[in-house]
Amino acid sequence: MALPIVAVVGRPNVGKSTLVNRITQQTEAIVHEARGVTRDRSYHQADWNGVYFLLIDTGGIEAGGIDDFQTSIRNQALMATQEADAIVFLVDGKTGLTPDDEEVARILKRAGKPTFLAVNKMDTPNRDDEIHEFWGLGLGQPWPVSATHGHGTGDILDEIVKALPPSDPPPEDGAIDIAIIGRPNAGKSSLLNKMSGVDRAIVSDVAGTTRDAIDMLVTRDDAKYRLVDTAGIRRKALIDQDVEYYGFVRAMRAIDRAQVALLVIDSTIGLTDQDQRVANFAAERGCAMIILLNKWDALETQEEKDAIETRVEERLGFVSYATVLRISALTGKGVERIWKAIDTAFANYSQEISTSRLNKLLTEMRDFGHTVSKGKQTLRVNYVTQTRTAPPGFTFFANHPVLADDNFRRYVENRMREAFDLTGTPIMLKFRKKD
Repeated sequence: MALPIVAVVGRPNVGKSTLVNRITQQTEAIVHEARGVTRDRSYHQADWNGVYFLLIDTGGIEAGGIDDFQTSIRNQALMATQEADAIVFLVDGKTGLTPDDEEVARILKRAGKPTFLAVNKMDTPNRDDEIHEFWGLGLGQPWPVSATHGHGTGDILDEIVKALPPSDPPPEDGAIDIAIIGRPNAGKSSLLNKMSGVDRAIVSDVAGTTRDAIDMLVTRDDAKYRLVDTAGIRRKALIDQDVEYYGFVRAMRAIDRAQVALLVIDSTIGLTDQDQRVANFAAERGCAMIILLNKWDALETQEEKDAIETRVEERLGFVSYATVLRISALTGKGVERIWKAIDTAFANYSQEISTSRLNKLLTEMRDFGHTVSKGKQTLRVNYVTQTRTAPPGFTFFANHPVLADDNFRRYVENRMREAFDLTGTPIMLKFRKKD
């Protein structure tokens, strides 16, 4: 049973993200005093008194356009009200009633959904006399709340859950968690929209449009995938705004919980140091990986194509296990192939290899004679077993494990990849002294 949806809408900077964090008891939504911090809709799971629902944090709605994003923010908020089962309209009790509030109220009346008017920043309890003017919006009773301190949120939640359809606790959905990562403006949001078939994320030519990580659950042939579009990752030294820093933190969190990372590279710019850093972030956290050369159709000559392929091979050699696909997120060319690559990478990322097969390979490696010696000591590996999955990890028992240097580890990894299908996934090798 799908969870009911509650959308939080209102003007910019009235405290929507703070309220979302208060209700979910987390800090997933970025909170900042600057206008327009929340641009895309972001979805957060919540429950109140045993009633489970999804809470949508939306971009601020304004009547007039003030920047390049305002139309998109307004459209995202309106789309949230269309899919919601109930709406929380948040206004600023300190600022008072504004013409933009009145315009938003007119939009919400047309939506025809159960709407709850919450007057935020009422940090002193029992001061209901300050909210009387909001009755004029024609949305029924105004509820005084303090998103920062939590005053009044329980009272309004009691009413909200009464208006929601029945729901069950969310089951473990078994979805593959996929983080779409890359430099700012590499085409990540366009890819999310194309893969999901929904214009969920705002797409803009301006670098840094996506600031939060946003999720989308996609079902294909009974398989479920949770796509996470992340804020573009820059070097920390280049992050000069608090909001962008928070977006960087959210992107790191998305990578931490991802099983597969889609590294999106802008082919028209080529591989950069930032691309290497982003790939390294995902590799360090043990994600399976697929490299996507986006905007491939914009390359005009074979020389340009050969140059970027060579550069990827040379500079991303540390993730040489990753499948490389050439795509256009804008037109959709090559995007369908990503799903098969995800399935393959995840299957290998989760696989278990029998101990007998591993030790058969070890015997072949010993017969080949490649080993390491130092002084009178010679490395002898006696036994190997798989000790983890996601990503696969293997423990080798040896007489002198300290002799297993980087060259020997690379040799072992290469032989394992020749013997077993480990496409798309990193592997972890440990060498221990035999008992």
